[in-house]
Amino acid sequence: MITAILPDNKPINMKHKQWRDNMIAVTGANGQLGRLVIAALLKRVPASQIVALVRDPGQAEALSRLGVTLRTADYDQPQTLTNALKGVSKLLLISGNMIGKRVRQHSAVIHAAKQAGVALLAYTSILHADKSPMQLSDEHRDTEQLIKASDVPYVLLRNGWYNENYSAGIAGSIAAGAIVGAMHEGRIASAARGDYAEAAAVVLTEPDHAGKTYELAGDQSFNLQALADLATELSGKTVLTNYVSEQHYADFLTQLGLPAGFAVLLADAEAQANAGWLYENSGTLGRLIGRPTTTMLESLTYQLNA
Repeated sequence: MITAILPDNKPINMKHKQWRDNMIAVTGANGQLGRLVIAALLKRVPASQIVALVRDPGQAEALSRLGVTLRTADYDQPQTLTNALKGVSKLLLISGNMIGKRVRQHSAVIHAAKQAGVALLAYTSILHADKSPMQLSDEHRDTEQLIKASDVPYVLLRNGWYNENYSAGIAGSIAAGAIVGAMHEGRIASAARGDYAEAAAVVLTEPDHAGKTYELAGDQSFNLQALADLATELSGKTVLTNYVSEQHYADFLTQLGLPAGFAVLLADAEAQANAGWLYENSGTLGRLIGRPTTTMLESLTYQLNA
């Protein structure tokens, strides 16, 4: 396994330079999106060029078996970030999951990336982050501003909604005979998490992406009624739509076990979807990955057959 640590205070010879130019690091590599990004990178570059940044390497044995290099990187311990990014040329900063703390955490990564001389910083933001009124957009917008102010070459991956946000709970909705939501006639252009992971792998391994902002979403869109119709078709059971207020939807999500604060943010997102803030029809994601994006029907079918 490559340790990826260059000697301190010594000039980089051409062998080291060539090696450095190829090193790609991914934060949150043991998370749902991170693991998929690693898998997508492995189809494009040797495992020896990939650095998986994780909070606890002991919990990432599956990644180690793939042959990638594991390094400790804790957003809340900046000293770990400095060491983790030594020798790294390209970095994917996957946004953290600690709502309310993400700007501070992301700032530590951005600072470490600048100190390490990272040549490209890719960041997983959210659709229309610069204009969206969704509460989830606030920390993404602030992070984007920090990245731009850092002078580190960057590419912004403004990811739309994941198909899995709905497919993961479809069995329960079918059993209950209804899909509950605060989105009425609004439409969501979602794609599978793996599609977004593949897009990240593309920008990390192909040239000419620096300075670009990509609004990424699925080729197809749906509303709650369309989702209920798909569930009915696949299950053979009648699945209705149960439209509720934003507050009632937040309460419903809390009852399902989501933390109250996160439930409020998701309910706000569904409500804002009514105004089109989770819709995008540019086809950018499909063009970036070179194929049609995964449809909701495909994701629901996969989930129900898993």
